[in-house]
Amino acid sequence: MHIDLNNPDELTVLAVSQLLASASDDAHTQLRVTKAGIAYISSGVVGGADIEGLLFRLETWAAGSGYVGNIAASDEVWVMQIRNALKDNWPCPPFDYIDVY
Repeated sequence: MHIDLNNPDELTVLAVSQLLASASDDAHTQLRVTKAGIAYISSGVVGGADIEGLLFRLETWAAGSGYVGNIAASDEVWVMQIRNALKDNWPCPPFDYIDVY
């Protein structure tokens, strides 16, 4: 699952919720945005690894921390924080690493 940030109609609360729900909390994950504007959740490749082609990324979420999965997707405040992080940083982030807290 991904969100195309070039299409403002795709950056909805529902889409962000679905994106978070699509990831497993059993692995380290990271929300990444490519230079082409595709937001996706990476599991396995996180942190500063393999960042060529990325415009920005959020902090790595540790396995078991509750930042992704169905419970995270049902947390309206968390979903809105992630939506706002995407909206506020696309297409001109101040840094390539964004801390949501």
